[in-house]
Amino acid sequence: MSSDDTRGIIHVHAAPRALCPHVQWALEAVAGQTTDLQWGVQSELAGHVRATLEWHGPPGTGAVLASALRRLTGLYFEVYEESSRGHDAGRWACTPALGVFYGMTDALGNTVITEDRVRHAYEMARGDSRALLRQFQLALGEAWDDELEPLRSCATAPCDVRQLYRVG
Repeated sequence: MSSDDTRGIIHVHAAPRALCPHVQWALEAVAGQTTDLQWGVQSELAGHVRATLEWHGPPGTGAVLASALRRLTGLYFEVYEESSRGHDAGRWACTPALGVFYGMTDALGNTVITEDRVRHAYEMARGDSRALLRQFQLALGEAWDDELEPLRSCATAPCDVRQLYRVG
């Protein structure tokens, strides 16, 4: 890993079993290497499995990985990318019903709302406190967290974590 590289983790929280090879192929297409994902049972959704993969690569790899996975219908996943020199950390969350959410994150994993996003929220709310709350809920990705939380909770069961080196 070069000093300018970053790292992250992919949580495929739930995938229909039939999509497993497609998930692996999508990740391998980005990485240029095999991934050997180890799938575990996703007890919250019948017929679904889950997997976790650590990765290393140049800044921006998280977005590329999230885009590759987004093309596969029916996945629930999150991609995290740590900050690196000149690049913010981020989280991409995706559910079939909501699509993709992206949020910048701080060192503790909190979603950061930028000044421009706060101004946009004020403008959209037009003085309505409930509308302002909805704008902040959207900016924080609360709907995605609500859908993913039950799938995250079962992730405390053992599941092998695989590593993907030198992505990109």
